Amino acid sequence: MCILDFGGKWEKYVTLVEFSYNNSFQASIGMAPFEALYGRRCRTPLCWAESEERSSIRESWIDKTTDRIKLIQERMKTAQDRQAKYHDQKHRSVEFSVGDYVYLKVRPVRGVSRIKRMKKLSPRFVGPFEVLERVGEVAYRLALPEEMSGVHDVFHVSYLRRAVRDSSQIISTEEAPIETDLSIGVRPVKIVDSRIQKLRNREIRMVKVLWMNCGRPEYTWEREDELKSNADYSFLFVSGMVSIFEDENFY
Repeated sequence: MCILDFGGKWEKYVTLVEFSYNNSFQASIGMAPFEALYGRRCRTPLCWAESEERSSIRESWIDKTTDRIKLIQERMKTAQDRQAKYHDQKHRSVEFSVGDYVYLKVRPVRGVSRIKRMKKLSPRFVGPFEVLERVGEVAYRLALPEEMSGVHDVFHVSYLRRAVRDSSQIISTEEAPIETDLSIGVRPVKIVDSRIQKLRNREIRMVKVLWMNCGRPEYTWEREDELKSNADYSFLFVSGMVSIFEDENFY
């Protein structure tokens, strides 16, 4: 945000920054937010300075506010240009044609839903699916199978991968049911190791968990207290070493 460029004087500019943003053209909606809300842009001291109303308002206040708004507009333009440059450097242009086949990225979701700060499991891809049409600049409509009838068929390009087979990441829709939010359920199998991690003045017990991610094993280190706080599973610990979940029917 450009407000950070003002350092310790942010309180003098924050309201004018908000006003300038809402009164400036936004490409995402094709107009200024004020124009969308009120039907027209709001007048600013820049307008007052050029009108007959100037004589009825303190000139010093108009001049000071006008200078601040001009400065804010310059800073906003600089910030937007910087963000655009960063986006262009990182953006990977990907386009598909009608008739191409693509894989769809799905998100593994652990059954232990209350655990916080858990590392992400590897993404998986389902498909391939045929591209039916391009929707806008960055989305595509896919031909989905009947078992995915509850999933919206238009996807952002970031969810798609050209159909070049990688058997380590591709799964079938029969292998793992796909939820409407493109998530697939994964569950923990057992604890295979443990360790003590020191954090400032505390010691935190960590455990290494074996997960089955669509039939493929993956391991992550998790906090033992967060695992225990989940009521969906209980643990069997053996002298603080290796333990397993009581849910023996997972397979």
